[in-house]
Amino acid sequence: MLAGKVAIVAGYGDVGKGCAQALKAYGARVLISEIDPICALQAAMEGYEVTTMEEAVKTARIYVTTTGCTSIVRGEHFEEMLDDSIVCNIGHFNCEIDVDYLNKNAKSKDLVQPQVHRYTMKSGRHIIVLAEGRLVNLGCAHGHPSFVMSNSFTNQVLAQIDLWTNPKQSICVKVLSKKVCVVSYHLCLSVCLSLVMAYLMCSQLLSFLFFLKLF
Repeated sequence: MLAGKVAIVAGYGDVGKGCAQALKAYGARVLISEIDPICALQAAMEGYEVTTMEEAVKTARIYVTTTGCTSIVRGEHFEEMLDDSIVCNIGHFNCEIDVDYLNKNAKSKDLVQPQVHRYTMKSGRHIIVLAEGRLVNLGCAHGHPSFVMSNSFTNQVLAQIDLWTNPKQSICVKVLSKKVCVVSYHLCLSVCLSLVMAYLMCSQLLSFLFFLKLF
């Protein structure tokens, strides 16, 4: 049960925002760890307490990494965590949580159930790691439904088609200073409209087609 427990979400990008909202909806008190000032301010303005991982270990029971960066939860954090803290990653591969530290320094490692390991530390405390630090939504939840996957893939396919058919069209893509290409707004609208229509099966949504002609 998540209600009443303190959870720390590392990172407040798109994944972190969704994770924080889900935990909050289940009744957890959510803390946010974020190094980007803009994202940290967004978290604060949305009612979350912004803190550091070093401070969070004093009260948190649930740890979720969503950053896509390495070494977010490290050995010094494991040594300070409360008994039976739950640690998982939904960010990027298995580099965010230092599972190697646990494998080398824990007294024992027990398999509670598939993809759930309970480490016994030398202090006698226990730490529960989900999916061995890999993507928990894939390891413990068996992946995304096909409809969720279609959201991303549809956008990618339409973007590639648009780039191929309009190679010299400047409004197709906006190139940022760091060479990141952002899909143009009209493609996003096309994807969203198609998905909403398919999801809701509501023919009245066809009236929104006129909006696309503006782009």
